[in-house]
Amino acid sequence: MESYRAYQVTGQREFSLVERELREPDHDHVRIRTLACGVCHSDVLAVEGQRPDPTRPVVPGHEIVGVIDAVGANVDRRWRIGDRVGLGFLGGQCNQCDSCRRGDFVNCENQPQPGTTEDGGYAEIVYARPSGLVRIPEGFDALTAAPLLCAGITVFNALQASQAPPNTLVAVQGIGGLGHLGIQYAKKMGYRVAAIARGTEKASLAATLGADHYVDSSTEDPGSALTALGGASAIVATAASGASMAGLVAGLRPRGRLIVVGASPEPIPVQTADLIFGGRSIIGSLTGSPIENEDNLAFSMAHQIAPMIEPLPFEDAPKAYERMMSGRARFRVVLDFNLSR
Repeated sequence: MESYRAYQVTGQREFSLVERELREPDHDHVRIRTLACGVCHSDVLAVEGQRPDPTRPVVPGHEIVGVIDAVGANVDRRWRIGDRVGLGFLGGQCNQCDSCRRGDFVNCENQPQPGTTEDGGYAEIVYARPSGLVRIPEGFDALTAAPLLCAGITVFNALQASQAPPNTLVAVQGIGGLGHLGIQYAKKMGYRVAAIARGTEKASLAATLGADHYVDSSTEDPGSALTALGGASAIVATAASGASMAGLVAGLRPRGRLIVVGASPEPIPVQTADLIFGGRSIIGSLTGSPIENEDNLAFSMAHQIAPMIEPLPFEDAPKAYERMMSGRARFRVVLDFNLSR
């Protein structure tokens, strides 16, 4: 194998299927043969040209599962050819900056972003820093694991950050790629779960995923509905709408937290009284470190948490992206490289 195929993008949605030369990894990198790559909404950063230089070709994709097939000379011996590994939204901390020295690897100042600042997983081969690698447990299906490396860890860590006491009410706003996982995690973590969405069509699905209560935000005020249930210790906001998040704060019980993971272009207008009285707060949560991702995968295996996926072959990567952007996918589109061989 002297070359590999990759879908690169330039400008806005200008996909090109190209052949790239297969090279040895740099002395401090590994080379990964891709098995699966999830198609995430954050891929818009590359595909829609929302990066510093959209004229420079880049390969999208950051929910990557594969097998190491070459190891750089200076890579720690714990990483070996044949290891099943994953790579998420962050490509590996530098271990040198102030954030890293304080153990805050997610906020590393010199961290690549696969699929945005460097080539990602819409390709048969990926090169990566070992510090960004996530070990994939044996027996964990690659197509199932891939979305958990970004969507999964995002809601898993958001719930951890909530510090909600066990057996209290936790709400998940939005039942989509993030929300359908958030409901599962919250239930398995021992919370009573309220799912919030518009309309009644997802009520049955919410119950199947583990929700104890369903709030139709098109017919009732979510804050009032949560208050009637005793108030939420935490609300994980996954829907990308600042306006829809605004009324949620009033549904928090004292010391409750609204954890924002849905990236919205709109601000969140909040009544200051809702924050001051009761000491409520709003925080953001961004993905997690590789070791936290391994905790996430272990928890998911132990409790049979899995994304609902739509697999497509690698050759259909542009179509997979369009499917994800349409909002009609249930709920995560994943490129299956075994379908391409």
